Amino acid sequence: MSERQRELRRRYHRKVKMKKLKWKLSTATGPDREKILQKILALSPFWVEPKKS
Repeated sequence: MSERQRELRRRYHRKVKMKKLKWKLSTATGPDREKILQKILALSPFWVEPKKS
């Protein structure tokens, strides 16, 4: 497998994982919420939680 394919697979998996984590974050409370935020920031350090309107 080429390096390019490995990078693409990693990127696609990261997208799916972020989608799941964001969905869990919307329903989580308390210490579970903090754990999920840490996981999201580990994947994407510059991500900021959107303001609730």
